[in-house]
Amino acid sequence: MLVAFVVTTVLVLGVIHPTASTGTAANPSVTTTTKPAVPTTTTTTAPPHVPVLAANASGVPGAAASVTTQLQTAGWDMLPAVNAAAQVTVTNVYYVAGQKSAAQSVAKALVLPASSVAPYTTSAPVSAIGTAEVVVVIGPDLANRTTTTTTSSTAN
Repeated sequence: MLVAFVVTTVLVLGVIHPTASTGTAANPSVTTTTKPAVPTTTTTTAPPHVPVLAANASGVPGAAASVTTQLQTAGWDMLPAVNAAAQVTVTNVYYVAGQKSAAQSVAKALVLPASSVAPYTTSAPVSAIGTAEVVVVIGPDLANRTTTTTTSSTAN
């Protein structure tokens, strides 16, 4: 009977003998759960609702339309594509005051370097940006990549 009492007590308490190696009693029935400092789930955010204008300054026909379609498919609010007033050698993404983050997101979506993002000034080769808050001035670097991808994906 005494043995049954001891076994029952041990099972209920979950402890036979405290561990004395550290000088403190260990209680193996206590479970500690730690949460990671950084969440392990990944969230995706939709592009901000910022009007974006694609301007072809590459000399490659249809480049602005291709970029407009690509960004629109990704969820950006696109204005009708236009031709730039002059050609450029590399693509730049310009932003109006307060829209640097949106311009950086557009550049990232187009796989452009961070150095391609700059504040909009009247020196950008676009005669009028209308209500656009981000302007993509497309150079041959992006135009050749975009039109090649579009052409190869639609060829039968």
